[in-house]
Amino acid sequence: MSSEIAFPSPQHRRHGSSAGQPLTRRDGVLKVTGRATYAADNHPEGMLYAVTAVSSIARGRVTALDVEAAKAHPGVVEVLTPANRPPLSHDPDDKIPPFGFRVEVLQDDTVRYVNQPIALVIAETLEAATEGAALLNPQYEVESARTGLENGERFDTPAVGVGAPSRTAYGDIDAGLAAAVRVTEADYVTPPQYHNAMEPHAVVAQWDGDRVTLDMPNQALALSCAAYAAYFGIPAGNVLIRSPFLGGGFGSKAILNGPQILAILAARMLDRPVKLALTRAQMYGPVGHRGQTWQKLRLGTDGEGRLTALHHHVLAATSSFDEFMEPAANASLPLYASPAILAEHDGLRLDTGTPGPMRAPGEASGSAVLEVAMDEAAIACGMDPLEFRLANYAETEPGTGKPFSSKSLRECYAEGAKRFGWSGRPLEPRRMRDENGFLVGWGMGTAVFHCPHFPAEARATLRADGTALVETAGADMGQGAWTALAQIAAEALGLDPDQVELHSGISSLPDGGIAGGSGHTASAGLALHNAGVDAIARLAELATADPASPLFGAGNIGVEARSGRLHRRDDEGRSESYSEILARAGQAEVVGTAKAARDPAVAEAHALFSHGAVFAEVKVDPDLGQVRVTRLVGAFAAGRIINPRLVRSQYFGGMIWGISFALQEEAVTDRRTGRIMNADLAEYHVPVNADVPSLDAILIPEDDPYVNPLGVKGVGEIGITGTVGAIANAVWHATGVRVRHFPIRLEDLLVNQRDVTSAFGN
Repeated sequence: MSSEIAFPSPQHRRHGSSAGQPLTRRDGVLKVTGRATYAADNHPEGMLYAVTAVSSIARGRVTALDVEAAKAHPGVVEVLTPANRPPLSHDPDDKIPPFGFRVEVLQDDTVRYVNQPIALVIAETLEAATEGAALLNPQYEVESARTGLENGERFDTPAVGVGAPSRTAYGDIDAGLAAAVRVTEADYVTPPQYHNAMEPHAVVAQWDGDRVTLDMPNQALALSCAAYAAYFGIPAGNVLIRSPFLGGGFGSKAILNGPQILAILAARMLDRPVKLALTRAQMYGPVGHRGQTWQKLRLGTDGEGRLTALHHHVLAATSSFDEFMEPAANASLPLYASPAILAEHDGLRLDTGTPGPMRAPGEASGSAVLEVAMDEAAIACGMDPLEFRLANYAETEPGTGKPFSSKSLRECYAEGAKRFGWSGRPLEPRRMRDENGFLVGWGMGTAVFHCPHFPAEARATLRADGTALVETAGADMGQGAWTALAQIAAEALGLDPDQVELHSGISSLPDGGIAGGSGHTASAGLALHNAGVDAIARLAELATADPASPLFGAGNIGVEARSGRLHRRDDEGRSESYSEILARAGQAEVVGTAKAARDPAVAEAHALFSHGAVFAEVKVDPDLGQVRVTRLVGAFAAGRIINPRLVRSQYFGGMIWGISFALQEEAVTDRRTGRIMNADLAEYHVPVNADVPSLDAILIPEDDPYVNPLGVKGVGEIGITGTVGAIANAVWHATGVRVRHFPIRLEDLLVNQRDVTSAFGN
């Protein structure tokens, strides 16, 4: 692979600004023709293959490994165990901020979860390494495993997620509940869920002295370089990560993990390139997941259906050796007006791999439950669910009183309800059937997600031929970043997108920040915009200082970049092409550089969120209890839209994930052994084409002058946050049965024949 990753320009041309245009993806042709190079596609000369041997117990210690049998297998080169693993320069039990996790890298013989690496086998072929791992025949001293809510170890935690406070309180929650005319209270459970990206975690590691090149899927190139450098005791500049294509990440590929560190260590130890790719089953353990939660909601309401108190208490599961937990209760902080809000978390230690960020961490689990609780409170008040939400609409951020940088949620409610036909919804459940006798239910949920901004850098080079090269070490997980970022850069440079070449996906380029948290387009995009502006400013200096240029002397008046030319602001007829300016100056190019970060004062003064509303229709078989989602309509307001085609795709992906969360997705653990029983794509259920209904994503126009200079918010995660609750509420509306745990299964509706008759009104 070359040291720079270039993405081709689209084979079409649009004049004027390309931002806001539904351009097709730059990487699309490479992917559909099989020319996109993923990490495991790299095969440097002399490469060895590594396979992790993993534990089959959840708690205990390894008492024996048959290393001799494994090494005797033809082709096996080495077996790494705790007995011979070379030392690391950084203690693996010591976290590396900001996203550092404790990792399992054969530091001892302790087993903390199923699928934990207990050895690494390196061989000349993948087959030999796989067979060598099977020959290790591990023996264990087994301890009783803590596998679920019923037998986990509870503990107090100061923080959840990545440094969020575990407890946030506004107002007097007890007084608010005491003042309520009615209190709606219920418990809810969300299951453990696993990322299941199409591309498993992989790495091809190659050392050259104290320099290492890593081909790997990665969402945070610069941060990862620094972390790997710490583990191996080398400067961060000696780590080169190449990550042009990711087959999905969803948060898991921003976090370092033990198997990849071990493969890099093996490559250094053996002085040969080493490739490791996890199997599908091995991804259920060492590379993160969405942790299980138990959640209690208490909503107090007055006689007019307005909230007097909102108490969201979460018991969140984590591993026995680390602290990441779903910050689910925090989903209740920014959305509904209440004089008293309390969001609090307790921890629960299980013998499992450590959870980690997974698409909409915290908000997905928390909003799913909040939106069901809001529905239950609306019913208790005798109000339509949309009417109830509007009655509790927050004009400013609840608790803090900060103004929203922008908030078009009312417009989302109105347009979504209109498109869906919500006004025809009966208040009572079990009132609608289709022509086949299936029960029909309609439900809704509010969508919300915060708008982070990560520090980022970029470089823009205007060339003598009138084209440009823009560079930033960003990451495209499949969301279309290469296309949207190129559109932003093209706009800043006054060029058409097919005149702009984008280089990205390699850590030697300017730091593009983190591809996560729905902040990548805003972060890397603003850096590219600023770099383009800087390049144009440098070009303008050449022209306005040159007596031979028609722009001479326009320095105070200013010029405008458009269609590859600089125009005087006071005289459109006086302009000059970029090529002419550079040719007369005798320069082959002009280079602009920039950094981009959020102004802390803006973040301090405003509440920064995207908003939306999702409306769902389900049909339920009255005899079998089978649930099908038949319609989803989502209306979202997320600031300025750079590429509507890509944004709709992201909304669709989030809404489909909402179907998965609500009805299908759950890792099933054997309570006796701690083993995950469905660690494959056959039995870990996610939606297929037949499960996906009619989808409609409405893009609500929104201008946000504060969130960042581009006015761009994120869209990658918000689609989940309204959809899960909307589907669950639609199931209740169809059946009259309130299921308070996810996923909702047909057996939850078909408890027994008597309940079936009652629930379905047969």
